[in-house]
Order: sequence, then structure tokens, then C-alpha cells
Amino acid sequence: MYKKQETVALVLAGGGGTRLRSLTKETAKPAVTFGGKYKIIDFTLSNCKNSGVETVGVLTQYKPSELSEHIGVGEVWDFNKKKGGIFILPPYFDRNGGSWYSGTADAVYRNTDFIKRYGAKNVLILSGDHVYKMDYGRMIEEHERREADLTVAVFRVPFTEAKRYGIMTLDGDLFVTGFDEKPEEPVSDVASMGVYVFRSDVLFDLLSSDADDPLSEHDFGKNVIPSLLSKGGRILAYPFFGYWRDVGTVQSLWEANMDLLGDAPPFDPYDLRWTVATGGEPLPPSRVGTDADVRNSLLSDGAFICGVLEDSVVSPGVTVENGAVVRCSVLMDNVKVNRGARVIYSVVGRNTVVGEGARIGSDTIDPETGKNSILLVEDGSEIASGAVIRAVSEAAAI
Repeated sequence: MYKKQETVALVLAGGGGTRLRSLTKETAKPAVTFGGKYKIIDFTLSNCKNSGVETVGVLTQYKPSELSEHIGVGEVWDFNKKKGGIFILPPYFDRNGGSWYSGTADAVYRNTDFIKRYGAKNVLILSGDHVYKMDYGRMIEEHERREADLTVAVFRVPFTEAKRYGIMTLDGDLFVTGFDEKPEEPVSDVASMGVYVFRSDVLFDLLSSDADDPLSEHDFGKNVIPSLLSKGGRILAYPFFGYWRDVGTVQSLWEANMDLLGDAPPFDPYDLRWTVATGGEPLPPSRVGTDADVRNSLLSDGAFICGVLEDSVVSPGVTVENGAVVRCSVLMDNVKVNRGARVIYSVVGRNTVVGEGARIGSDTIDPETGKNSILLVEDGSEIASGAVIRAVSEAAAI
């Protein structure tokens, strides 16, 4: 059985999140709102808490202030302890100089002193921008039982989507025999989730060699894992059968929010058997007006709904006025939809005001994807009264 004090987790949270477009213009992707009241990173941090991982470093870089403020001392995840805890780890300079992190492997390499400080036997490397619930403790136990150098959490994807992932081939004992990062012609449907458990001594050797390679992109998927495989390292696949979403695009973010709705949603962040915690100040309960019509929607505290709300997710501080209609949409913090406006199939950025009688979004199908075209409205937008703005392609934006 693994001992929780022997594992240090590092959460990769420094990427720019360019595929989320204007939603990450002023904040890091892990700090983007999801499911109304949560931030995306809440799911990874809650997994650590529920798995008994007590020491967590969060590697930040791009627009880190809102993310750092949200995490604070980690009190809501019970990380504010004398032993272990949560630590924000931005790039830093020493007597030899310094620079921005130049890849996921470089970010971890430059924080090996942090890992060594705790004498960690295992290093758990995670992404801060995925939505899922996972018991890392079971994965670590299997990693140790099978005496692996590296264990990678994997799940099966449709072959049509396999080129978006790191794809693996396995032998009969679930050890990895081949790895290809985002292949043009996938030979397998077994995809990496970007959840890794390394033996710390193996990881240090790999990162040191990678740092000395001038041709490396310093990336785990492109460089570090293939290097270990070429050296005959024992790489174990750990199958995951739960819900998992990479919410790195506007389309996938919208779809994952829609997955929270219905009588039996495929993903339920409110399940008390595996609590998802979040920070932020407490708000008054949501309010629903006497003439409102709210169906199959998720309301956050501080929301005030007087119009029609259907198949939608609304964040704290949202107002939907009398006579307004919102369908199949995600409204971020403090959005106001004025009287008579209509919002459908949209992701509306925070602090946006939709003017009276405006028409936002459409129910058209993108011919390339076969999915609804999702309109992204930039944070802080002011949509004029009577304006008509429709999505023309996947994740169109204004």
C-alpha cells in the first residue's frame, strides 16, 4: 500500500490556453469558470485532496494572478498544513540567470529541488485543465505493485479523435510497447490522459538528459516518455473508466457544461462521495422570479432569473430579465441578459451585457464537425439592443 507522504504532486497550470480564445485573454486556463461556480483546476486539486496527496506544487506562468488568488493557501482543499501543503511555483531566477518555462518537462525539471525537499519516492504529474474525478492513490498503488518506472493513466477514444492525443500500444500485461504523440495515422485507440506517476530517481535522470538536449522541445509526450521507452523503461498503462474531459476548446468546454445537466448526468460535481471543493467568497442563494421558466438548468449562488432559462449553466451574479430567453448556453460570472433578448448555443464571457431585444447565437450545425455551432462572446462585451449575432462556425467569436 502506498504511503501518501511518499508522493509529491506537480500540477501543470502555466499554459496560455489559446484554443479557449478570449476566455483566457486575461487569465490562465485552469482559472476559467466551469459548471457555474467552479474553476477548472478545482477538479485536479480536489482529486489530490480526496486521494490523500498532501504535498502539491502548482506550476504557473501565463496570467497567474487570478489563479494564485483562487488557490490561496489551499484551505478549502485542506492543504493549509504545517506538513506538506500547496505551493505556487512560478518561473524564477537564480545566480545563473533564468527564463520562462520552455515546456512541461522543463517546468518540472526546474522544480526538482522542491520534489527533493520532501524526499518523494513518487512524483505525480497532473494537468490543471481537465475535468474528472480520479483516485490517484489506487494508481500509485498499482504503479508500486507492478514496479513500474512510469505509470500513465489511459482511456479509450474513438479512432476519429485519436490524433488529438498521445496514443499508446500495449502488451498483454498493460505495459507500453509504443507511444506516438498526436499521430496523423493512429494505430491504437488507447490515449494518454496526461496523468503520470514517475519513480522520482527515474524522473530526475530523464529530465537531466532532456535539459541537455538542444533539439528537445522539453515536453513529456514528445520527448520524455519516448526517451524512457527507447531506453527499455517499464511504462505501465493504468486504465481509467470514469468521466474525463479535456476542456481546452470552446466546443469541448460547452459540451462538458452540458454534461452536467439532466436527471442522470454523466458527470456530477455535487456527488458527496467525492467532493469537489472551490474557493471564492460566499454569495446569497440564487433567486427565481415568479414569472420565470427554468428547466433543466444549473444555477449558481447569486444568480437572478426572471425570464426563460432552459438547458443552460449560469455562474454567480448572472441576471436574466423578464422576457429574456436563454437556451443551451453557458453564462459566465456577472452576465446580464436584458429584457426581450435571446441567447442560444453560446458561451457568454463574464461581465457581458446583452442589450434588450438582441439575438445571440443560432441553432445551425457546423458542416465540418456535425455539431451545433457555438458562439463565444468575449468577456466584458456590450451587445447593443436589437443586435443580431450568429455563429457561423465551430466556436465563432465576437
